[in-house]
Amino acid sequence: MELTSTAFLVTLIAGTALVMLAALVLWNRIPGPGWVRWPARVLMIALCQLTAVAVIATWINGSYGLYSSWDDLLGTEDVQNSSAMTGPPPGRARFTLGADGTRSTYFRGPHSKLAGQVLVWTPPAYGAPGAGRTRFPVVMLLHGYPGSPRTWIDTGNMPDSLEQLVQLGAARPFILVIPEIYPGGVNTDCSNTPKRKVASWLAQDVPELVAKNFRTLREPKGWGLMGVSTGGFCATKLPLQYPKVFRAGAALDPDPLVGDPEVLSDPALRERNSPLWLVRHTKGGDVGLFLATSAQDKESPPQQLEAFGRAAAGSGVRVKTLVRPAGGHNFQTWAGMYPDALGWLSTQLPPPGDGR
Repeated sequence: MELTSTAFLVTLIAGTALVMLAALVLWNRIPGPGWVRWPARVLMIALCQLTAVAVIATWINGSYGLYSSWDDLLGTEDVQNSSAMTGPPPGRARFTLGADGTRSTYFRGPHSKLAGQVLVWTPPAYGAPGAGRTRFPVVMLLHGYPGSPRTWIDTGNMPDSLEQLVQLGAARPFILVIPEIYPGGVNTDCSNTPKRKVASWLAQDVPELVAKNFRTLREPKGWGLMGVSTGGFCATKLPLQYPKVFRAGAALDPDPLVGDPEVLSDPALRERNSPLWLVRHTKGGDVGLFLATSAQDKESPPQQLEAFGRAAAGSGVRVKTLVRPAGGHNFQTWAGMYPDALGWLSTQLPPPGDGR
């Protein structure tokens, strides 16, 4: 049972109710002398508290997306990934269809030499009669830290949120691509470092794999990104670094746009991978960026969006910002930004077509 699944939360709630009911029924029915009855009652109280705390912790985790899986919670995911840096090359990667409609694969990128998971979801129009030659725009979803591709499915309500917007005519029917943003378990803010080329993984390996296996529009015209938190930082910087791959990026509550010293300790490397530095040194290019946050988010303050907008002046980069009056650094807030972000991406990327 998945850590973030509704079934697990419901099971915990039911278990808590049963433990409390058992304590009420058995409180005065425990046989034996007092030295036996009182420890048993203390144990029942402890069990009630433990199950209640588990329910609250699971609800908070689901709301904030702190841990996306049991491996993530127990700290075993990074170990597995770091020891499994080998995987099939793109030509031998196989996508497996899941019950939720996503296709999943694990492969080794030829450019980065990194291996990781990639989820792909195609809209209903992709498989509609007569659409066999139609190519579709792509939005790559970038999760936060900690997190995994499944975070978007289990906590971020994707692709359901996109489907609802498409039905309302508020967004295009995108192909969604959800890769790991720190394959091997090391966060580099989606940057190439001497030991780990995560930018190459996201901007070369993953697009090449997806374009080979799905009917996607050509890069960069038909490719965009949307990210949250650390993924929002990446969705801001990657179009600036790879304008020949991504035409647009939407960042929801992005991490500090100057970079994080705890992630990249080398000041020069950190600066040259920061969106603020990149946009100041970008001249021309057909790139659009959407940045959103809330006035209450201390991790992604509105002031940094204002500073980024000033830095982008004269760069030729199209910048749109959104500051919501309230909301925390969590998927509940980010889901409220989906209509604006996906609607904006729909103005930047073309509709499905023949790809010419």
